[in-house]
Amino acid sequence: MGESILTAQNLSKVVHSAEGELTILHPLSLALNKGDSLAIVGASGSGKSTLLGLLAGLDLPSEGEVILAGRALSTLDEDQRARVRAEHVGFVFQSFQLLDSLNALENVMLPLELDGRKDARAHARHLLERVGLGQRLSHSPRQLSGGEQQRVAIARAFAANPDVLFADEPTGNLDSHTGERITDLLFELNKERGTTLVLVTHDERLAHRCRRLIRLEAGHLVGPLEP
Repeated sequence: MGESILTAQNLSKVVHSAEGELTILHPLSLALNKGDSLAIVGASGSGKSTLLGLLAGLDLPSEGEVILAGRALSTLDEDQRARVRAEHVGFVFQSFQLLDSLNALENVMLPLELDGRKDARAHARHLLERVGLGQRLSHSPRQLSGGEQQRVAIARAFAANPDVLFADEPTGNLDSHTGERITDLLFELNKERGTTLVLVTHDERLAHRCRRLIRLEAGHLVGPLEP
């Protein structure tokens, strides 16, 4: 794997409130290679989603630096960071975040069309077939089960062949059987495409399928980065 695709250097986040400064994330460092998988675990309020947002360039740290695909994110403006995400990053959320006005095929096609891909329809169809939804292309999100909606979201996330896929509680709204199938799919695509996978999860079984694991408590990294 060798080549680092995502690096955090002494990353921390402090917010200011009426009560004074609140440290949400204490300094931590990590480096992930192409094809790596990392789970970020911890109780609610431990700083998991804050860390994911910083790594993805959705927020900027108070101190430290994130280097994503060779770009130091703090040196970029908001539009430039958005472009880096569009070129290198995919997202899967607990709430699916599909557009109700579009069918499954159109939801997956949208980011490809925005990127000017002429093969958007064919590529989206291929991805939906790959996740087992070849017969559901014309169905709207309301006509799909939770597991089916999450599979559409995964197909959309992988559509642009991202270097890094960020998944925030991807099985949180699913029953255990469906969640297991979604987990299998994420790791299959992670392996097939060499995508670096970064998961935020409460699910210890899902976390331990990742090659590496970070555990946070009150914004602190607890123990070493595993393995």
